[in-house]
Amino acid sequence: MSPSPVRTPPSPSSAVTIVTQTRVLPGFEEAFAVWQEQTSASIAALPGFLGQTLMRPSPPAQVDWVILQRFESSAAAIAWLNSPARLARIAGAQSMLVGRDDVHIVPDGASGVLPAAVSAVISTRIKPGQERAYRAWEQRIASAQSRAPGFQGYRFEPPIPGVQEDWLSILRFDSEDNLQAWLNSPERKALLAEAEPFTEEFHARIARSGFDQWFAGSGAKGPPPAVWKQNMIVLMLLYPVVYLFGIAVQTPLLMGWAGLAFPVALFIGNVVSVLLLNVLVPWASGRFGWWLSPAAPSSRLDLRGAAIITAIYAALLVVFTLSS
Repeated sequence: MSPSPVRTPPSPSSAVTIVTQTRVLPGFEEAFAVWQEQTSASIAALPGFLGQTLMRPSPPAQVDWVILQRFESSAAAIAWLNSPARLARIAGAQSMLVGRDDVHIVPDGASGVLPAAVSAVISTRIKPGQERAYRAWEQRIASAQSRAPGFQGYRFEPPIPGVQEDWLSILRFDSEDNLQAWLNSPERKALLAEAEPFTEEFHARIARSGFDQWFAGSGAKGPPPAVWKQNMIVLMLLYPVVYLFGIAVQTPLLMGWAGLAFPVALFIGNVVSVLLLNVLVPWASGRFGWWLSPAAPSSRLDLRGAAIITAIYAALLVVFTLSS
């Protein structure tokens, strides 16, 4: 997390996300988690701040911490990057980190931002005067990777003068295996070799996601739905699935007829619940797309959707209580 100052670009506009990827020294994971919680508290009240998502490492595929901080404009994002509060926080974390951090500002106005099931965030620094050659090469590799198995989307962002000097590419794949197959493919290695004459620095980092992959069908082409909305949808479906499986299968069949111990039966129930949610959540998110990803921010719409789901909670509680 470089503490160097950042200058405001000439025309800040729509919402942006600061994508930070950082690697923590072994043994400092909990200390960094505490540091990140304190940093999150300091950013929450900032003007223009919309929300934050923290993705912990998931070895071996993802060894970095990934922090997504969303702001209503690039000006608000850059104000945070340049703020004395952030620079002081970063100075206190340097002893816990490995190597350089990647910090990029990504406009939210197009598809393919973050995240899919798994994404690769690739930073490339080009030698001066080689921008045209790099753009031509980028078109060739974009065409090649679009044919790779499991490919789901691609985002390409040029440098922002005074903010980030790297060209940023985000590749989205449906699985880690398919992403790694493309990253290690002979075709991609040959294309990277072609880029060496005009490339100054190049590196890639992998980021995995959580619930967001379930919400790909909500109709959004911008950033993922708010986390609190996702959680409300998941709870609305998880509660009846767990309850009905418990009374219909887990207690009478797994523990009664099969004689399984409660921890084993509970584990099987959790497996079934997760499998069912992979089907039910996309279905429900499609029907609540108007609320999860509205065309424009609306507090009234947010309250309406939350009220409907809360009413469903209440109905489930009443029905299950009366039937028990």
